[in-house]
Amino acid sequence: MNKRSIALLAATAASTIYAINHTIAKGLMPIYIEPFGFILLRVSGAALLFWIFSLAYPTEKIDLKDWKRLVLCSLFGMVINMLMFFKGLSLSTPINSSVVITISPVLLLILSAILIQERISLIKIIGIVLGLAGVLALIFFGERQQFNAPNIPLGNLLFIVNAISYSIYLILVKSLTAKYSSITLMKWLFLFAFLMNLPIGIHEFMEVKWTSLPYVVMLEMAFVVVFTTVLTYLFNIYALRELKASTIGAFIYLQPVIAVIFAVLLGVDQFTPLRLIAALLIFTGVYLSSKKPKQF
Repeated sequence: MNKRSIALLAATAASTIYAINHTIAKGLMPIYIEPFGFILLRVSGAALLFWIFSLAYPTEKIDLKDWKRLVLCSLFGMVINMLMFFKGLSLSTPINSSVVITISPVLLLILSAILIQERISLIKIIGIVLGLAGVLALIFFGERQQFNAPNIPLGNLLFIVNAISYSIYLILVKSLTAKYSSITLMKWLFLFAFLMNLPIGIHEFMEVKWTSLPYVVMLEMAFVVVFTTVLTYLFNIYALRELKASTIGAFIYLQPVIAVIFAVLLGVDQFTPLRLIAALLIFTGVYLSSKKPKQF
């Protein structure tokens, strides 16, 4: 199996784990842990594991000019991104989260135009408008609240902030993947993330009744730390070495399909006509915005 095939498998595995995480993480918040406390658990656990893993690898020296980019990658990829997603998930639903974040490739295109002056064609502009229309439909015309989802519009809005932040992270981290190993990048990114998230999440983290948590809840928390955090970031970093950031973004289309099936099977969410219309608008928008122009 060649490197590109392995990279495609890694990206697929990351999207599958993320899709399952929509339902698992939602079931834990806020009953057992609040969102910001959960993020502190994620980044501290991941930082510890990556620094332990790094003991088996040669130490790499970080160039002085790359430290600023590392901090920014951590800020957008492991702080703003995670905080907004988990807070949004505590307010909205697993299916909404999986649908809204499919706007990421569209946002990635817009940010690429702003940050690296990439030209946007008319067909791409139409795609952007359709994608945003789908997201806005969910925010303004969807359910206002339901059981364990007290503020769905605000939660959906936070998912957009999450998607913007993760798109910026993908743009920023791409150049670093060619210079440093995955373990080196992750150990520093999650160390910075731990330091930045500590004052934000320490209060909610300390409120958790750790000694009385059910065994299954501890397993689900471990899943979020080991699989949703450590493995997915490793998979995506590896995939970025062989694939374009836009290609990685395309794998996000898998998430709603898997997330919907998983959530419905567990009976924790349902697929409504509005969500179907919004999903079709978003998927069409993403397809048009990522469509390569014809060569004449």
